[in-house]
Amino acid sequence: METPGESHSGSARHFDSVEQEAFLNLWRTYDRLHLLEQELFSRYELTPQQYNALRLLRGEGDRKLPTLALAGRLVSRAPDITRLLDKLEERGFIKRERPADNRRMVLIGLTPQGASLLHDLDQQVRACHTRQLGHLPPEALRQLTALLQAARAPHEDRDSPWAPAVE
Repeated sequence: METPGESHSGSARHFDSVEQEAFLNLWRTYDRLHLLEQELFSRYELTPQQYNALRLLRGEGDRKLPTLALAGRLVSRAPDITRLLDKLEERGFIKRERPADNRRMVLIGLTPQGASLLHDLDQQVRACHTRQLGHLPPEALRQLTALLQAARAPHEDRDSPWAPAVE
């Protein structure tokens, strides 16, 4: 049986540093877990980022979000937020509007069709998360979350909703 420090051939893996080992393990974990998520969303012709945008809009209720505010809340950076939103709008999941008093701003809101899609996905997304991480006990998940937040903290913008709370 292979141990975590061995390759398939049985020889020890070599990492340049403990930081590199941690980073590569994080990357590999993301890759494995992301596959399950992609499998789910591809059935709906959605990307995980599109789902995340819809989920964030649902959290706003009837309130609409400016495009850049939505982009700043996404889990992963969206360099082409306009294209992401174009695809959601084409499918009737979001609606854009320009306020009369500020034609440069674009506000994004969830449509009833988008809310219905999210409702259809809710249970499936929970099941996907269980498939991804349900084998870990709750305390291990809390520890993992704390470690990930600590690793990310020095790299988050202060105004990011993902930034650690300042006490």
